[in-house]
Amino acid sequence: MTIFWVALGGAIGSALRYLVNITVGPVYGSEFPWHTLIINIIGCFIMGAIVSLMALRLNVSNDMRAFLTTGILGGFTTFSAFSLDFATLVERKAYGFAGAYAMGSVVFSLLAVFAGLWLVRAALA
Repeated sequence: MTIFWVALGGAIGSALRYLVNITVGPVYGSEFPWHTLIINIIGCFIMGAIVSLMALRLNVSNDMRAFLTTGILGGFTTFSAFSLDFATLVERKAYGFAGAYAMGSVVFSLLAVFAGLWLVRAALA
């Protein structure tokens, strides 16, 4: 049943992301990806707040946790899960792992995007 809640939350988060994209783009233009930056900052703030609330005050089921975090926020942002994992490592005082995770995530994700672009372009050329 958890997968249903994650999927439902993902649909909601993705729809919200699309709404922000079509709202922010015309206002700020397309010279800089303001829409993604705004989405990730808002989503990360909400991720931190909701995880803290669930840990400290709210008694919610695992399905509800998955619906809110993996589902809605995972569908809404591209950065909230990464940021939460990084924060968890820092809070555990695993600074080396946190640094390696941040650097590895950014560097290898960017390299993977370029590799995917190159592979498809080469295959279609």
